[in-house]
Amino acid sequence: MYDPDPIRVFLIGSRTFGCAVRDLILRRGGFALVGVCAPEGDALATGTILPAVHTAAPSAAMLPPLTDLIVAAHNHRFIPPAMLAATRLGGLSYHPSLLPIHRGRDAVAWTIRDRDRIAGGTVYWLDERIDAGPIAAQDWCFVRPDDTPSSLWRRELFPLGLRLIDQALGDLLTGRSQRRPQDEALATWEPALTRPALAAGGAA
Repeated sequence: MYDPDPIRVFLIGSRTFGCAVRDLILRRGGFALVGVCAPEGDALATGTILPAVHTAAPSAAMLPPLTDLIVAAHNHRFIPPAMLAATRLGGLSYHPSLLPIHRGRDAVAWTIRDRDRIAGGTVYWLDERIDAGPIAAQDWCFVRPDDTPSSLWRRELFPLGLRLIDQALGDLLTGRSQRRPQDEALATWEPALTRPALAAGGAA
């Protein structure tokens, strides 16, 4: 059914998860995908047919007029605070850990390295800090003794992320959106294990 006043979403992300979130937004009522930002050559950039598909670093200048919301899905590039401020609602991002535990871009690898038996995912509101904004949706899962980062991601954290993003979007439509502060006393942050870490002070 046609929605005369959908929430206008700009997606920043990459890879299979970014594409899955794109498809979720496209088929979900109440939302309109108005633009995408993904790395050059990434499947999210090459497989999206929209007037506004960008491969440069995220910036406020690439937002279409009247953008309501940014959604970040498998994004490791800096999102400037000015870009968030240029939207009506701000930005939501999925992080594959039970925030505030395992902040940082290699959260799944650190979950396995630390031999955690419980993992989870968090959709949170982006701000100027790394993985530290208020929580919009969160859930947990078990980690099997033989799990690798890849198996845990594929079996649990990828589908959990889609479900939590869908939940957070639904809460926006019904006026039940949450902004629960993270408990800094429980926070942990680990550096990237195999790739350059995101510079401190940026939204991801």
